Amino acid sequence: MSKENCIPFTVPTLNSLKAPLKGTIVYKDTKADFLSLYITSTGIKTFFVRKRIKGRDQRLVIGRYPIFSIEQARRKALIFCGTIADRKDPLEEARKEKQNKKTFGQHCNEYMERYSKLHKKSWKYDEYEINQYLSDWFPKRLSDIKKSDVESKHEKIGRENGKTHANTIVRRISALFNKAIEWGWEGINPAKGVKKFKERSRDRFIMPNELPYFLEALREEQNEDLRDYITLLLMTGARKTNAKMMRWEEISVELKQWRIPDPKNGEPYIIPLTHDAMKIIERRRVNINNSPWVFPQKSNPQKHIIDPKKAYKRIVAVATLKSWNTHAPTAEFINKHRYKLRSYYAEYTTVEKLMGLAEKENYCLPPVFVDLRIHDIRRTFGSYQALAGASLPIIGKSLGHKSLKSTQIYARLNLDPVRASIEKATEAMFSFGQASDHQLEAPMKSDS
Repeated sequence: MSKENCIPFTVPTLNSLKAPLKGTIVYKDTKADFLSLYITSTGIKTFFVRKRIKGRDQRLVIGRYPIFSIEQARRKALIFCGTIADRKDPLEEARKEKQNKKTFGQHCNEYMERYSKLHKKSWKYDEYEINQYLSDWFPKRLSDIKKSDVESKHEKIGRENGKTHANTIVRRISALFNKAIEWGWEGINPAKGVKKFKERSRDRFIMPNELPYFLEALREEQNEDLRDYITLLLMTGARKTNAKMMRWEEISVELKQWRIPDPKNGEPYIIPLTHDAMKIIERRRVNINNSPWVFPQKSNPQKHIIDPKKAYKRIVAVATLKSWNTHAPTAEFINKHRYKLRSYYAEYTTVEKLMGLAEKENYCLPPVFVDLRIHDIRRTFGSYQALAGASLPIIGKSLGHKSLKSTQIYARLNLDPVRASIEKATEAMFSFGQASDHQLEAPMKSDS
C-alpha cells in the first residue's frame, strides 16, 4: 500500500475523502494499522481487516461508515485479530454464532428450502407436519428445545393422534436437528434417546368376505376415471402416487408391462400387466387425446388427477351399506331409521349417521370396511399373492420392495401352511391319546 493512503481515521478525515471515478481506493488507519477502509465509485465507505487465514489472504468486512463509528470499527477489528491469533477463522466463528442464535422457525424454513423441497418427494408432508405439530416451537432458539420438550410433544401427539404418528413426528424432529448440526449448529439433538411407542406394522387388507361387496361397489362407481384408477390399483399393487402419475410413455403395449421410473425407494421397477389391466389401459388410450397422463384432469389434461379421496370414500361407503344390508339384524336397524337418512345423499354421510345412531342405541354394527384406507389396496394385492402361495421374494418383486424386510408382513397372512401344521399336530396328539386309552383299557379287561 502506498504511503499516502495511510491516514489517521478521524471523523473529519473520513468525511472529506472523495470517491474514485471508478474502482475503489483503500486507506489504512495510522492509529490502528490492522484497520482499513475502502471507498467505491458510488461513495460507499466500508471498514475491513485484511489478514492471512489458513494460508489464504482474506478480507474480513466489519461494516459501513458511518453506520459503524471509527471506535466501533477499531474494537471489532481488534476482536478479529485476536480470533485469528487463536488460529480461528472469524468468518467461520461468526457463522457458528449466527447458527447458534437461530430460532427453530428460521431453521425449519431453511430446512424446507435448502433440503426438503430439493431432495424429498414427500416434502409436502414435511411442510404440513412441521406447521401442524411444531409451530409452537418456532419462536424458540434451537438450543432452548430440550429432550423433555420432545418427550412431552411425543406423549401429547400419542394421546391425540395415535402412537404411530407420534413416533413419526419424533423422527421428523430428529431429522431437523441432525441437519442443523450438519450445517454448523453446535448443540445436541434433543430427540436422541427419546423412547418411542411400540408399533405394529399395519396388516389390514380387504378380506375375502368383504371383497365381493367392494368389487360390486367399484363396478357401480359412476366416475369412470376414478373407477379405472382404483381397479388398476387392485390389479397392480402400485402405490397411489405412482398410479396417479402414470404416463403413456411408461406403458409397453407389446410387452404388456408398466415401468415405474421413480418410485418411493428410488429404484425403477416393472409391473407385468394382466389381460384385464391392459383392456382398461387400451380403452383409456382411445378415449384420451393430447395428454401425457393415463389419468389426466378433466379441466386440464396437461395435469394428472389429484388424490381421489372422495371417490374412494364413496366406494367404501357403498360397499359397507351393501354388506350391512345382507346382515338381517343390521338391515332391520337401517330400515328402522330410514326416515332419518332421507336427507343424506352421500353414501359416506349415511354411514356416518348410522354409526352415530348405533352408538346412541348401543347397537353393534358389523365392523366391515370401517378402517379400510386407500393404501390397504396395495396390501390387498400382496395379501392375495400370499394366500395363493406366492413366495416372499416374488411378492416383494411385484411390489417393488427394496428389501425383504418390507415384504415380511405377508408371511403372517398366508396361514394355510400354519393351519395344515396345526391340524397334523392336533391329529397326532389326539390319536396318541386314543391309543393310550386303549392300552389302559386292555389290562383292565383281562383282569376282569
